[in-house]
Amino acid sequence: MEMNIRDHWDMLSPETRHWLIDNPGCVVLPRTLTEILHKETGITPDADQHSQVSLSPEDLRFLRAKSEENTVRPT
Repeated sequence: MEMNIRDHWDMLSPETRHWLIDNPGCVVLPRTLTEILHKETGITPDADQHSQVSLSPEDLRFLRAKSEENTVRPT
């Protein structure tokens, strides 16, 4: 099943959200994070032979937007 980060954002722990926001350019999620996403959402995302998940362009746009929202800009 394809993972859609936006639709499951509220199910993710603050720690997982923080990692995703801090790594908005990560195109392939590591196996450990894939396992965490599965535990937190109950979804088994499509993974490659190394149990890594590729993020969709929509997920990448969403995460970049979230990252920009959390960037503190000097006044």
